[in-house]
Amino acid sequence: MADNPIAIMKWSFDRLTNVGHVVSETAARMGPGIAVAAPRHKWSRRPIQYQTMTFSQLEDKSSAIAMGLQNMGVQPGTRLALLVPPGLDFVAFVFGMFKAGVVVILIDPGMGRKNMIRCLADAHPAGMVGIPIAQLMRNVFARRFPLCRYNVVVSGKWWPGCVSAACFAQLDGSQFRAIDQTSEAPAAIIFTTGSTGPPKGVLYRHRVFLEQARQIRDHFMIEPGSVDVSGFPLFALFNCAMGTTTVFPQMDATRPADVDPLDIKDAIDTFSADQSFGSPALWNTVSRYAVDHNISFPTIRRVFTAGAPVPPHILARIRKVIHVDGEAHTPYGATEALPVASNSATVVLKETAAKTGMGLGTCVGNRFPDIRWRIIAISDDPINRISDSRELQLHQIGELIVRGAVVTDQYVTSDIANTLHKIRDGDGFWHRMGDVGYLDELDRFWFCGRKSQRVIKPQETMFTIVVEGIVNTHPQIYRSALVGVGTRGEHTPVVIAEPWPHEWSKSRARQRQLIDEILEICQSNPLTCSIRHVMLKRRLPVDIRHNSKIFREQLATWATAEIRWIL
Repeated sequence: MADNPIAIMKWSFDRLTNVGHVVSETAARMGPGIAVAAPRHKWSRRPIQYQTMTFSQLEDKSSAIAMGLQNMGVQPGTRLALLVPPGLDFVAFVFGMFKAGVVVILIDPGMGRKNMIRCLADAHPAGMVGIPIAQLMRNVFARRFPLCRYNVVVSGKWWPGCVSAACFAQLDGSQFRAIDQTSEAPAAIIFTTGSTGPPKGVLYRHRVFLEQARQIRDHFMIEPGSVDVSGFPLFALFNCAMGTTTVFPQMDATRPADVDPLDIKDAIDTFSADQSFGSPALWNTVSRYAVDHNISFPTIRRVFTAGAPVPPHILARIRKVIHVDGEAHTPYGATEALPVASNSATVVLKETAAKTGMGLGTCVGNRFPDIRWRIIAISDDPINRISDSRELQLHQIGELIVRGAVVTDQYVTSDIANTLHKIRDGDGFWHRMGDVGYLDELDRFWFCGRKSQRVIKPQETMFTIVVEGIVNTHPQIYRSALVGVGTRGEHTPVVIAEPWPHEWSKSRARQRQLIDEILEICQSNPLTCSIRHVMLKRRLPVDIRHNSKIFREQLATWATAEIRWIL
């Protein structure tokens, strides 16, 4: 076993109870290897200069951080918010806080000041670990954070009421002694994107992080020594657990769709990366540029793209620009449960893409071995016990519920959310994903849309992904959104389409022609033939985290105002 690095990593996982200590195990086996790399300066010119940290250095720095927090009086179970941009400090502080038994509050700063302050206040932090501007926010809104007493300023020498992170660097991390903590102990509070309502804080236990890393590693056969260019900072946590180098490219993590493709290429080429994680919006931008400019990424053998349904045209371009034997994967899940299922570009392009264009939904693939799932009749009410639900047959559209080791067990900022999303089953529970769809004969889930976004007419219910898959077959349309206008139960369905940027025209005549063509497509399919209203919008509003989930609730409000004179 000692000669097999994969077996070593698997053995290490089995006996850990604190996800922070995966760094210790990895450092013991791969100490000199690069753990994290990031641009040395913000918005550098190419070739970009990177700073790196080895697994041994990450182990020492994270342990020193844990010691520093303990010296401040921070006790296991203390909630601290981490407000540090992606980079070496971010990774070191996450693992250092884990080691100290801290419950790390992680929030996307791009969700906007109002949402961020509300989410932080709802999580009741006992302190904040953040860059100076984050500490300024804490001071300005001090009334919202009455419990904050353990505050650390990062990348700053001094801030009133804070300990400087520079002081931690003087500590000897080798003297850190791990605390006695079970795998059931809380590790983090991570907020949902808020694409269908206010963001909710999800409690992550150490066992969930450990199990997620194990299942991702085993399912995709990720070996220690891989190099990942990560467009999503939290994936770095899994990378470190798997012995994978994380390279943060030069990009604004809150605007992945606007990434400069050459910055991604620079990161891939510099470190000979063999995998990359990024949202559909990021890979749409990168793959289009690569195809148009005859650029390839020959070292990349594995691409993960997730956060929203991935259009086939993106998968086709990815396959075209990576290694000839490379594959693109589309993991499916949610903040509350990940990973649940996965599909590959090969299957999508050969088997399921055409069906999506016919209105059969988006196939997210087969479930992970540990996951149990079933489709139940759609309900907007709480379901207290599994016996109160009604399981549906194959090909019947209902809501998806799941259970398994990677499924989180509670929200900590919303009791109502727990009531609406958890179903008791003996000593365990099922999680209601909030997604609707159906299972086929191959036990694959076909995603048809979000439950809260379905359009309900007097005699018919329409599902967003079903309708949009049909509309998106028009060659001039990049993406579209189905929304319901009017009273629920008496909705008027409206399609709002976003043309490809080069297809956008200010000409009323050309816009009218495009609308008529979309209506003609809708009339040709019994699933969309009742649609009478199509509107065009230059850019649909999307979430901050992935720039891929469409804010249909915002569009419904906009559409209501735009067509009220028609109705």
